[in-house]
Amino acid sequence: MTDKKTVWFPAKDNGWGWGKPNTWQGWLVLVLYIVSVAIVSFAVDPKEALLKWAVLVASMTFVLLLVYLWKGEAPNWKWKPIEKDKRRWYK
Repeated sequence: MTDKKTVWFPAKDNGWGWGKPNTWQGWLVLVLYIVSVAIVSFAVDPKEALLKWAVLVASMTFVLLLVYLWKGEAPNWKWKPIEKDKRRWYK
């Protein structure tokens, strides 16, 4: 077993923030977040109790960001030039 710190959420190649998870723990955290937002959205109708729904979703998002900060790489700004053959004006 290595002593190297396992990063669940690597930093993005371009821009600021994190990319997709690279470990099963990171994917589990992301899936649990999506499922919990779905459960809250079904349990608390945003059309009837918008403030309650917003507070719940905001608190879950805050916890998700704390996990990203704790188990992810530092989200510093990176910008690398795009290769000429990969440049395109539209999809």
